[in-house]
Amino acid sequence: MNETLRVIAKRYSCRNYEGRMPEREKLEAIALAAVQSPSGMNRQPWRIVVVNNKTIVDELDAEGIRILKNGGDSDYYNLILKRGGKLLYNAPCMFLILKQSGRETDIGIVSENIALAAASLGLGSVIAASPAIPLKGSNGDMFRKKLNLPNDWEFGLSVLVGYAVTKGSPHQPDLSKIQFVE
Repeated sequence: MNETLRVIAKRYSCRNYEGRMPEREKLEAIALAAVQSPSGMNRQPWRIVVVNNKTIVDELDAEGIRILKNGGDSDYYNLILKRGGKLLYNAPCMFLILKQSGRETDIGIVSENIALAAASLGLGSVIAASPAIPLKGSNGDMFRKKLNLPNDWEFGLSVLVGYAVTKGSPHQPDLSKIQFVE
């Protein structure tokens, strides 16, 4: 098996981070992998915002928890509580993927490039839509200003990145989902 396939096979969704910031060189390598993603007609309809300020990540986390607790999705809130009570899992860093309207496929590709690059560098990651909760909440404009997000770009996805507290296991692939037409 080649190195790319090994990284794909070992990658898992990390939901428990040390809180220690990854080295700048690793974050830059991951950001480069993000913008090297393919896109339809090479339009590259994304912006990558690397939030490597743990205080801001923690503020987004607290706001998201507050929203869920006060009338948001109670099932999701209870799941987060079972997983340690942190919406963003104590991640020190978050790659926000901003998009132009209607470009969901392209941001999916970007998020996977980020996740695989992080795994190849010994970092945990999880692709998450949960930052939409605080970004679209009543304090969303304040967070958009704090993050310097351009008004003409919308939240697409995020990838939380950091050093894992414990190494997880990748999901078991369901080979019944594969069909060959010959």
